[in-house]
Amino acid sequence: MTKPRLILVFLTIFASSVALAADLDARDPGKLKLASINAVVIDASAHRPIYAKGADEVTPIASLTKLMTAIVTLDAHLPMDESLAIDMEDFDFLKGSHSRLRMGATLSRREMLRLALMSSENRAASALARSYPGGTDAFVRAMNAKARALGMTKTSYADPTGLSARNVSTANDLATLVSAAAEYPEIRDFSTTPSHYVEVQPTGQVLGFNNTNGLVKNSGWNIHLSKTGYIREAGKCLVMLATIASKPFVIVLLDSAGKYTRQGDAQRVRDWLETGYAAPPGTAQKATSKSAKLKSVSYAPTPRAKRGVKHAHSKVVRT
Repeated sequence: MTKPRLILVFLTIFASSVALAADLDARDPGKLKLASINAVVIDASAHRPIYAKGADEVTPIASLTKLMTAIVTLDAHLPMDESLAIDMEDFDFLKGSHSRLRMGATLSRREMLRLALMSSENRAASALARSYPGGTDAFVRAMNAKARALGMTKTSYADPTGLSARNVSTANDLATLVSAAAEYPEIRDFSTTPSHYVEVQPTGQVLGFNNTNGLVKNSGWNIHLSKTGYIREAGKCLVMLATIASKPFVIVLLDSAGKYTRQGDAQRVRDWLETGYAAPPGTAQKATSKSAKLKSVSYAPTPRAKRGVKHAHSKVVRT
């Protein structure tokens, strides 16, 4: 490419970026109505918020916790191929959530991390913390230390799964966490894996797991990082890093009541970013819910699937 043409390309890209930035400045936050109680939308390229709703209110964060669990695990540089076995300490006696990783089920640290992120597997997250040098207590201390290092001043962790309502944060702090987590290729990859099979030792049983965020299977979305969360005290939660209108945005949605509200809010955010307008919650809710439900139960077996493979569906508590 000749120098004049190269300069023209750069000028065109720069002009487009300036125009898009000006267009974002023209977005009216009043036209974005979300059902989520707390929310923030961050222009990730400029590191600036363009929408906020109760973004500094401290609230339980449920399994969004597992993003910090992943960061602390990866920062420890422990062997990712090391085998970890589910122990009685990994069972949920607080909320009684279900898991198909039974007592003695053994997977590599890498697979435990993948399941903790994509399928929000609580026993997997617990096993990661328990196998940390110093055990779970040391792991939780490391989580809180990392939060302080990142400037997450209103965040506190009590356990590595998010089952405890004492795991609290704000939408703004979680936007910081998403940006930090996005620096780890494993977190980006594992959190956006649509579905995955694991062969559990010592039985050799093959289990199939789905991502708890059905939007990662939607070709209309370009999602680079994702995590869902739910306990009764936190409501339905969702964080994402996604490219919308050719720009990266961090989206944090906390405390949604409806089963599909967090996905509906995500769609409203995208519509608002792309057009400046978004239909309020409740519009075409039945159609949206039906579509989301169909997507949430779809499962496309891979060539590695084996006869008799069990899948993660309705019997597993989804967060």
